[in-house]
Amino acid sequence: MLAQEIIRLKRDGHTLLRTHIEHFVRGLVNGTWSEGQIAALAMAMLIKGMSRDETVALTQAMTHSGLVMDWTSADLRGPVLDKHSTGGVGDKVSLMLAPIVAACGGIVPMISGRGLGHTGGTLDKLGSIPGYQCTPHVANLFRVLKTAGCAIIGQTADLAPADGRLYAIRDVTATVESVPLITASILSKKLAAGLQGLVMDVKVGNGAFADSMDMASTLAESLVQVANGAGLPTRAWLTDMNQVLGHTCGNALEVLEAVDFLKAKGNADPRLSQVTLGLSAELLLMGSLAVTEAEALQKAEQAVTSGRALEHFSRMVAGLGGPADFADRPGHYLPQAPVQLPVTAPRSGWVSGMATRDIGLAVVELGGGRRKASDAIDARVGLTQFAQIGQPVHTGDVLALVHAADAASAERARLALLVSLQIGDAACTPMPVMVRRILSNS
Repeated sequence: MLAQEIIRLKRDGHTLLRTHIEHFVRGLVNGTWSEGQIAALAMAMLIKGMSRDETVALTQAMTHSGLVMDWTSADLRGPVLDKHSTGGVGDKVSLMLAPIVAACGGIVPMISGRGLGHTGGTLDKLGSIPGYQCTPHVANLFRVLKTAGCAIIGQTADLAPADGRLYAIRDVTATVESVPLITASILSKKLAAGLQGLVMDVKVGNGAFADSMDMASTLAESLVQVANGAGLPTRAWLTDMNQVLGHTCGNALEVLEAVDFLKAKGNADPRLSQVTLGLSAELLLMGSLAVTEAEALQKAEQAVTSGRALEHFSRMVAGLGGPADFADRPGHYLPQAPVQLPVTAPRSGWVSGMATRDIGLAVVELGGGRRKASDAIDARVGLTQFAQIGQPVHTGDVLALVHAADAASAERARLALLVSLQIGDAACTPMPVMVRRILSNS
């Protein structure tokens, strides 16, 4: 079977057979397909599209291109569940969701990623905790899952290696924006993790990859249908990303907000609470850890208020190399920026909107994200006390507090935020944060 013939078939709009797709994936791994051939097929797939069966076949082939986790020997007492977000600004939901679900009897081996573009990465946030190991040995991973019920870790080279090569080529050949290829990329890693249930958090809005409702719905429906077609029970929620989620942006700052949430201090952002508890409840339903939505939500809330979720978080951090008393003294361990500069309201009114993507880029400019893969992250920097849409403000009120490495970068961020935040003359109501639920039969 010749690579150029498979490329020709897709170029001409034909549906590829499973054998064609499996040949392509083998070529990704063993190097028999050149970068030019891979790029050509990816472009053909982008332009001509892929059927649901083609997408399922590609997802399954990439899943089995490397190690597929088998948890049967680990003696884990609970359903293996996970959540994946398509990325947003201030999105620290995973840090709270994993221990909440674990406290309710689930097992959460969450494979997370680094920041991408304007969006933060869960692994970068956890990297601000001294000693935390994102790539533990398998034996230690099993041990942490037995003691903590959750482990937020990074992808190893053994998991879905075909996706790693394909994504690197798509990234530099303008073939990222293909819903079938995005679907296969995300799900191949989740299927390789040996999950029994997955909930997808598909962000929609001006701070999300999918900025329109149509695009977000198409992506969410593709993810749910392909995952279920590949044997992984999956549901999705569309959630609003037209504003920062929570009060903070930036790696160490978001970890601190997550710990405060798990301590049930009572000052949690309502939208952040709704997303975190809502997605946690969805997983409890999928894992048969609750029967009704009301029961699932109540169990998730009780996991936080009782302190059990915080205890599971602490066990996870300690088991993966972090300080045993991290949750008790996060401020002692997390790095702090030397410069703090308030962004104040230039006039009175109501916060009416924000350019959320630009706010994420402002954090990147502070050093909290990467311009290129080799860049180091400054975990200290970011934003706190962030205003929310619909909030009334008076002239001089704090809209955000910039945490920066130096005065010059703090001032640049302040000026950028003044442009990114809109203040209107009339009260307004933000879009609901939980927009739409998508099931396999939607």
